[in-house]
Amino acid sequence: MLRNHTSLLYSVILSLVLAAGALSQTPDPMKPSVATGDVTALDAAKIVLQTKDGALNISLSDKTEYKRVPAETPSLKAAVAATFSDISVGDKLVVSGIYGTDRSTLPARTIYIMSKSDIAQKQAKDSEAWRTRGIAGKVTAIDQLGGKITVEQRSLMGSTSVVVTPKDGVKYLRYAPDSVKFSEAKPSSIAEIKVGDMVRALGDKGADGTTLAAEEIVSGAFQTRAGKVKSIDVANNQIVVTDMQTNKDLTIAVIPSSELKKFPEEMANRMAQFQGGGAGGFRPAGGGQGAPAGGGQPQGNGGQGRPGFGGGARGGGIDDMLERFPTITPADLKVGDVIAVSSTKNSDLDRITAIKLLAGVEPFLRAAQMSAARQGGSQRQLDLNIPGLDSFGTP
Repeated sequence: MLRNHTSLLYSVILSLVLAAGALSQTPDPMKPSVATGDVTALDAAKIVLQTKDGALNISLSDKTEYKRVPAETPSLKAAVAATFSDISVGDKLVVSGIYGTDRSTLPARTIYIMSKSDIAQKQAKDSEAWRTRGIAGKVTAIDQLGGKITVEQRSLMGSTSVVVTPKDGVKYLRYAPDSVKFSEAKPSSIAEIKVGDMVRALGDKGADGTTLAAEEIVSGAFQTRAGKVKSIDVANNQIVVTDMQTNKDLTIAVIPSSELKKFPEEMANRMAQFQGGGAGGFRPAGGGQGAPAGGGQPQGNGGQGRPGFGGGARGGGIDDMLERFPTITPADLKVGDVIAVSSTKNSDLDRITAIKLLAGVEPFLRAAQMSAARQGGSQRQLDLNIPGLDSFGTP
């Protein structure tokens, strides 16, 4: 599922507006305010803006200044003069002004316009860049001094290792807790990246596909948990399961950005058979929690501690496959169902926020139990190798 840059554009422009003193150099004793949102209606006297706090009326005057910010380079320096006629329903606006006594109306001093068509073109361009110039995988080694990161990239066909070398001026970002939204990622550095983390990198690939000179690196620490549903709180979007690894209660919070899917039964059985038989790219790693691939053989596509990558940059088809699965809600689950969930790692072992939740995964868990039994392991060493659960969309 592709992630867009709309929130990122907002945050960039908003930070620049605030840094510029809310665009006004006049010594006004009242503090200017800034509002951001989508245009839902407009006429010659006002614009209705849908903000995160609800609808806001933007009143216009002959002193209102209009500027257009290109989505390609969202900065104040890149803004060009515009007019009211450049604004359309669906556009993104950043508006500065000073509230009067009526807090439902903001008299506009300056309006920054980000047109929906510009944003759509930017999103399409970025998505194509990450698809063709990006890689995704699990970090297997880090050379801090040399600045090199070795990434195991997996797909339906198997796995390869790619050595990522940062370019001068490389941009490091790290996903925020409980989020894989690019817009919520925080500035980072190579020092924050650890073996076992998941990484997406954008840059120039080597001719043989085993190297990449990166201009952008996004990292995060993720985990996979699985269990049998014990209770469902539909009103509060919470699910309690008995965790298969700890045998303790685990509360799963479902938020608007969580992706909930159900594996078709026949497909789940077929893929689990591949895992058990060692065919294709879905062989279980068989090494327990966070075990790296070895011997150059195609390994599983996930496992405990592995969410956050899969299928390369959609090249292996795992993301595409998952998108075609039926979408579900907590209300579609029932007590006794077995589900698996990916989340960011945190210190709370009893509660997680779902990034992805998959139902219909019993065949994969049975395969993991059989694999652990063959190797003399226990349930605490299950390799939760579930295709699609360990992938996240491109920024």
